[in-house]
Amino acid sequence: MSTSKVLLIAGGILVAGVLIAVVLVSRRTEPPKQPPPPQTPLVQTTEIALGGGALAVGGSGTVRPRAEVALAPQIAGRVVYVAPALVSGGRVQQGETLVRIDPADYENRVQQAQADVEQQRVTVRQAEEESRVARAEYDRFQARQQRRAADPYAGIDGDDYAARIVASEATAGPADPPPGVETSSTAPDSARLALVFREPQRQAAEAALGRAEAALADAQLALGRTSLTAPFAAVVRSETVDRGSYVAPGQALAQLYASDVFEVVVPLSQEDAALLPGLFQLRAGVADRRIPARVVAAYGGVRYAWDGYVDRAESALDETTRTINAVVRVPAPFRGGERLDGLVGDGAPPLLVGSFVDVQFQGAEVEAYAVVPRRSLRRGNEVWVIEQDSLLRIVPVRVLQQTDSDVFVVADRLAPRQRVVTSDLQAVTDGMTVRLASAVREDAGSQTGTQGGGSAQN
Repeated sequence: MSTSKVLLIAGGILVAGVLIAVVLVSRRTEPPKQPPPPQTPLVQTTEIALGGGALAVGGSGTVRPRAEVALAPQIAGRVVYVAPALVSGGRVQQGETLVRIDPADYENRVQQAQADVEQQRVTVRQAEEESRVARAEYDRFQARQQRRAADPYAGIDGDDYAARIVASEATAGPADPPPGVETSSTAPDSARLALVFREPQRQAAEAALGRAEAALADAQLALGRTSLTAPFAAVVRSETVDRGSYVAPGQALAQLYASDVFEVVVPLSQEDAALLPGLFQLRAGVADRRIPARVVAAYGGVRYAWDGYVDRAESALDETTRTINAVVRVPAPFRGGERLDGLVGDGAPPLLVGSFVDVQFQGAEVEAYAVVPRRSLRRGNEVWVIEQDSLLRIVPVRVLQQTDSDVFVVADRLAPRQRVVTSDLQAVTDGMTVRLASAVREDAGSQTGTQGGGSAQN
């Protein structure tokens, strides 16, 4: 085939292709015209729920005993008795003897101390009698002095005990002062009189008696400490003593915790604590100021409840969580709890130490409040509400309580059936126009139904 024919065929193909393209372009259909998408933001909303009454306050914590002590002796000795209940998990009553140490040595010490006391009592009686005799001799000496004043030549018995103690100037001759007059050189002072009356000897005997009586009291106290008793009704957590073992003062023999009352420390946010009226006015152990509480624990897949009360609140914030710790007490924790599933069954368990429990309080009465989703609360305690179906309003609120999903706020600026925005927007101004996602879905559904009906008619 010649070159001219090839070029002619190629040119024909090219012309045919151009003609076909022109025909196709000329016969194409115009796409339907649609308005540009609106610039108004699309938001998700939910309806506000209004309510009133007492707000429920909840928390959680771990059960702990009211008191826990280590049973330890104050004296040394060999153990001769251990109570059968002194085993791990055993329950003991207040005042029950748990451990007894061999009392023989301490009984002997008590007898020795009693003998010393009796001996010192005899010494005191002897000193008192000698003091009485000395006073009588002194009185006779004074009487002779008065007679000598009337008769200067009367002598003094040299064997008189008082005459040897009192200054010899009192026996001088006619230069003595007139009868009935004493000077500083002739009058015996109190120290000399004490020696005359043998007061130091009597006081020393009384002091020795006091020491002997104190030693007897110590011996009796040590004898009483040979028996170790339970300080309160308790449960034995652990024990490390057995009969025949030798114990020393301060050695821990068992660990006991009180069984009459258990405690639960519940951390509360400041908002929740404010809903418990009089929380910081509570006084520990005072029954006339108590906030009721309900402790709920799970056991074997079933939830049980015990009635309790708030005993006190710690007056300092927790440095880590910035919460306020409320201490809840549960009386009679070993009494079985109330089943919450509505069924009746035997063998309700006691409240166990170490259990993680939920605690429910009845908060303050609020006349009116609104419940909004937690994600609708904005920074600065604000919510975005919808007015006139398309206007967004920024409303500041006062938060009463927050839960994992909801927020309770004061409802003075919120209306029934009002909708609150739950979606996030980058730029928000008060009074801006928005589109509700629920309205868009309704419009789309109505248009789909209309188109579907037309197709069926065709």
